Amino acid sequence: MEKAGSPLEQVRSSIAQACNRARRDPGDITLVAISKRHTAATIEPLLIEGHRHFGENRVQEAAEKWPALREAHPAVQLHLVGQLQSNKAEEAAALFDVIHSLDRPSLVKALAKAFDKTGRLVPCFVQVDVGDEPQKGGCPVGDLPALLTQARDADIPLAGLMCLPPADIEPAPFFAFLDKLARDHGLEGRSMGMSGDYETAIMLGATHIRVGTALFGERPA
Repeated sequence: MEKAGSPLEQVRSSIAQACNRARRDPGDITLVAISKRHTAATIEPLLIEGHRHFGENRVQEAAEKWPALREAHPAVQLHLVGQLQSNKAEEAAALFDVIHSLDRPSLVKALAKAFDKTGRLVPCFVQVDVGDEPQKGGCPVGDLPALLTQARDADIPLAGLMCLPPADIEPAPFFAFLDKLARDHGLEGRSMGMSGDYETAIMLGATHIRVGTALFGERPA
């Protein structure tokens, strides 16, 4: 049972309002609560309210924090939203239920090998560098068709596309661009939108929004 006016309730209300404006079903939006650098004690209230989708940036932090939480709340779906090193692919395949940061051929190979070894097929979003910012990771737009072909050939389940628009710039054109890329390549999912812009992302086709600050407050340093 949600507490009246809790951050989770407020975000869900905002999602419903954005979906109403966009003539979309709120049930089509997956809210991923970004819990990186937050403690189990901070995460527990959302679990008690019934939320089950959480996102972490680092494999090691998730491995330390989530096994105990999942023991108490086995329905949790854990999303990896940060960049993934190829040498962590096997650990990520065993721990996460969705990966949002597939962005290069070497990681396709590493994940395919990890999926074979672990026996788990984890749905993956391909992260696209929509703002031409290589430091953020993400597949260059021009390389996307080849990467998608490689991933499909490796039997990696593709959930859709993901992006991180440039900071301090109106995000709508980048969200619209990702939506077009997803349509052009026959992909259903669009992982886009964070605390400050998820309503815009929903208007432009987001299926997965990654919200941290609006749910947990400012992240610990």
